[in-house]
Amino acid sequence: MQKSLSVSGGSRAAIMGLLAAAIAASAPRVPAAASVGDVTFTKDIAPILQRSCQRCHRPDSIAPMSLITYEQVRPYARAIKQQTSLRQMPPWYIEKGVGIQHFRDDPSLSDTELAVIAKWADSGAPQGNPADLPPPVRFGETGVWTIGTPDLIVSSPSVTIEPTAADWWGQLGDTPTELTEDRYVAAVETREVNDLPHGEGAPKSAAGGLFVFHHAAYSVLDADGNNDPTSGFPAHEVGRNADVFDPEAGRLLKAGSFIAFNNNHLHANGRRTKAHLEIGLKLHPKGYTPKVNFRSVFFGGLEIDLKGNESNQQMEAFFTLPSAAKIMNFEPHMHAAAVRMCLEAIWGTQVQTLNCAAYNHNWVRNYQYDENSTPLLPKGTILHLLGWADTTAKNKNVIDPRNWSGWGNRTVDNMFSDLAQMVYLTDDQFKLEVARREQTIKAGNGEQIGCLLCGMSRSQGELASAAR
Repeated sequence: MQKSLSVSGGSRAAIMGLLAAAIAASAPRVPAAASVGDVTFTKDIAPILQRSCQRCHRPDSIAPMSLITYEQVRPYARAIKQQTSLRQMPPWYIEKGVGIQHFRDDPSLSDTELAVIAKWADSGAPQGNPADLPPPVRFGETGVWTIGTPDLIVSSPSVTIEPTAADWWGQLGDTPTELTEDRYVAAVETREVNDLPHGEGAPKSAAGGLFVFHHAAYSVLDADGNNDPTSGFPAHEVGRNADVFDPEAGRLLKAGSFIAFNNNHLHANGRRTKAHLEIGLKLHPKGYTPKVNFRSVFFGGLEIDLKGNESNQQMEAFFTLPSAAKIMNFEPHMHAAAVRMCLEAIWGTQVQTLNCAAYNHNWVRNYQYDENSTPLLPKGTILHLLGWADTTAKNKNVIDPRNWSGWGNRTVDNMFSDLAQMVYLTDDQFKLEVARREQTIKAGNGEQIGCLLCGMSRSQGELASAAR
């Protein structure tokens, strides 16, 4: 069902007090490179690039230069030092030392790795002994899909965008899944496929310039064309990484269902571009049945009032959990003026900062917690969302610093929400999850922050639960 569309033309007080000195544009302190021994490309730098950089920085991928061989990397040594020290690369904006720190597929660099890169660049970027070079990474199909080879791929209708077309929002149509039986989805990843040159032939601009789909929200329709509210899936956005769902919370795709591409934002990139989306899905084995109640819970604020040419403007919103919950991810969603978001949990006298992250609307991130770090929150917990915006010329994403802006769909407008994925738990399920986390913490593996009842005696926990 291919179609073509042409478009012409720690605590709340601590966060508040430290904000002015900790906005996203501020560079983190890099440990003194002098504390690092002699470093070379083959022994020290190549392993870092393989783990955190080469998935994008390789031939025919989305980055504007390849970082595979020494000859390719050497001219960019100082630029690599600068971008990594600013934590602009790799694009992972969770603030170190604030809240939960363990996430699925985290490519970010440690302070030690930053110091190693700085020492290497400052020492003339030596190559080292070729015998120290690790074996090259064979990306193959896994280089295209981070979830591995999908069991099912569903493509959107194709679109053609003219070089200077105005932004467009609308529906693209439906595509059948061609499933002949009900199946549950374990993981999903969306990628844009277009006819632009990638890799070394790509324009030397931001990676986001290679794409025309700014975002695409899609839904599942059953065989009769009715929306299935039990089968919600996360939206696609530029830069957004894959979703791996809780093993006990697969998402249902019914036999004969369709994917409806019903909310799309297309943005011209200066070249006539033909493109479509591919949704890759990993399926649970036949006979799988989910055991927990998975919910997409998008909360935030609609009353946005951002003055022109002013930094450090704050937004906030609240959401009270109607049930005990395990939070699977943290996904800030704002627009061009935004620079930072924090999420905290308030329960009784406890106030815990779960996470803070810088925000870049050109490269959106979904931070999925490691299974031993998912926040476990009792019923009645208040989730407090805090966001900050900068409409001055210092924020390069703001087109005209003079303009006021409020809520709206356009990039020059603003949004403010956390696109959360949660598992709502019964009382018994919640107690079991807390007990498991306590055992994991005792074994030295899990994080206690975010587990608000961890460490309480059982009687205290039960009394506190009953009090809610």
